Amino acid sequence: MKKIRWFVFISILTLVLAACGSNENNSGEEDVPEILEVELITPEVADVGETVLLQSIVTQGEEKVTDADEVEFEVWEEGKKEEGEMLEAKNNQDGTYEVDKAFDHDAIYHVQVHVTARGMHVMPKKTITVGDAITEQEDHGHEEHDHGDHDHHGHAADGFSMHFMNPENVEKGKETELIVHLQDDEGPMEKARVRFEIWNDDVSDKRDWIDAAETKSGEYGAAFSFEQAGTYSIQIHVQNDDGLHEHEEHQIEVKE
Repeated sequence: MKKIRWFVFISILTLVLAACGSNENNSGEEDVPEILEVELITPEVADVGETVLLQSIVTQGEEKVTDADEVEFEVWEEGKKEEGEMLEAKNNQDGTYEVDKAFDHDAIYHVQVHVTARGMHVMPKKTITVGDAITEQEDHGHEEHDHGDHDHHGHAADGFSMHFMNPENVEKGKETELIVHLQDDEGPMEKARVRFEIWNDDVSDKRDWIDAAETKSGEYGAAFSFEQAGTYSIQIHVQNDDGLHEHEEHQIEVKE
């Protein structure tokens, strides 16, 4: 009789432990969020003066993402990224985000959408050929071919982009997270060396250098406390083992 009771006890205990293990595994699987997917839709060609639709479709698994924190379209002419513009997208509440854009002269334009949603940041990119720019691009390509080999680092820089998450409501003496996202033609740029150069515009001779850590694939961040209120400049320096060396400057207003 004792053997039977002991056997029943062991059987029940085994079943309970198995159920607990199964629940823990299921819980662990549920904790892994699905990847944020962004489809960028633009025309391949456009006429000068024509208004075109720039659209992105944002999904996570089978779900359409209607609550993105920020969606902006960055548009710039080939070779003139520093003169580009950021266009805030309209949220259609159906997983699509869009904006209208017209181009005023012949050129190759780059369009990159920056989507921040549910703790993730995705920024796919496409190009639009406006007017007769394709002929000019081909002629330029022939000229470069006649001159021999191209500089590899120049091509790497051309496909490179960064997006600084400019913090809001920054207060003096409080720790602020500085975050930048990096991407090249192959996707998020990993294993880059990123440093924030920070200075108060009223005291430009004193500069702080902060090394950023890669917190996610292509995302680099560091914490910093601003000692005084006022306008601060932040220059982001990016380097990697392929010879890339890029920098971009931003400004932050720090309150009392």
